[in-house]
Amino acid sequence: MERSYWERIAPSYNEEIFDVLQNDKSGKIITAIEQVASKEKTVTDLGCAIGKWIPLLATAFKQVVATDISAKNLEIAAERCKNYTNVEYHRMDMSADNLTVIPCDVAVCINAILTDNLKKRINFFQSLNICLHDGGYLILVVPSLESKLYTNIIAHRWNVDDDHKEKIKSVEKAYALAKNIKQGVTDIDNVPTKHYLEEELQLLLTLEGFEVERIEKINYNWKTEFNNPPKWLAEPFPWDWMVVARKEKSQK
Repeated sequence: MERSYWERIAPSYNEEIFDVLQNDKSGKIITAIEQVASKEKTVTDLGCAIGKWIPLLATAFKQVVATDISAKNLEIAAERCKNYTNVEYHRMDMSADNLTVIPCDVAVCINAILTDNLKKRINFFQSLNICLHDGGYLILVVPSLESKLYTNIIAHRWNVDDDHKEKIKSVEKAYALAKNIKQGVTDIDNVPTKHYLEEELQLLLTLEGFEVERIEKINYNWKTEFNNPPKWLAEPFPWDWMVVARKEKSQK
């Protein structure tokens, strides 16, 4: 997803983009943030979008550094959260080759590493490390590939929501879908979006100098996946992955 995509949808973000905060009925993400929060600590919200997590962060931490690739998103976030005086806003592309950041004690990154571009994803994961002080905590939420495949299996096996099924209109489209799925990239509303395996997250973060403390499912209602989910459809519910990891201290 390029910057132009986020600039275009910024005014209709609430309608276009899935609301993790509203749909995490378990409150696991809020609990994870509260467990590492302190009025003595700083936190960075990486990919803050229109600032839905900023009120929570601003009241739990000393200082918030809110970053996003979209200038329009940041404008909306600043207006929505203008009563919080301990927030700084910075336009930043975490997938850039060269990046200057303000390291913080905690980093929160909620469904921001979605690009189908492998090089940009590599850069983003590398940038997570430099956003934190040694020993700092990362709370990362990303789409689950296991959940996406599970949902697709249900959709096709029981013919749930005909419009949910991917419509392949050409050989070129079929080839692109096949090539993408090998990298965990599958469409959301016709936009190629990276999804992650649990083991993949463990590996990626370990390679970037993090100790993964836990990986948990953030479960959602089936109505987030289907317009008309069957009444018998219950657990396991669709989910995102949440990772709590700590940046390892540098060896001096």
